[in-house]
Amino acid sequence: MPLNGRANNVGIVIVSHSPDVARGAADMVRQMVGAEVPLAWCGGDPDGGLGTSVDAVINAIDAAWSEGGVAILVDLGGAETNSEMAVEMMPAHKRSRIVICNAPIVEGAVMAATEASGGSALSEVRNAAEELYPR
Repeated sequence: MPLNGRANNVGIVIVSHSPDVARGAADMVRQMVGAEVPLAWCGGDPDGGLGTSVDAVINAIDAAWSEGGVAILVDLGGAETNSEMAVEMMPAHKRSRIVICNAPIVEGAVMAATEASGGSALSEVRNAAEELYPR
């Protein structure tokens, strides 16, 4: 589900097994960062249960698309796998401008969106989200 934003700032996509978690994380990002960042979320499987859907991730990427790229935050392994498949299905000119961040979904999304709101590049947005995990 899209939540507006500036066209040139890196977009943020939140993918969770739970639509409530995804929506809640997106609401928190929007409340903390404002409408400066293209933001979308998806969660749950097509039957309404817990899970993720490649098609829903593709739609979320399209909704949050920016020429600056898109950073995806995921909650569990299945969300990461489906996000990877969705990225592979994107047109070639978009694939290189999409990253999946290795970061906690809520904190990472807030940090990534905060960085993106200032017009930072995709690599800087990813680094901001991933700072939360020691390497």
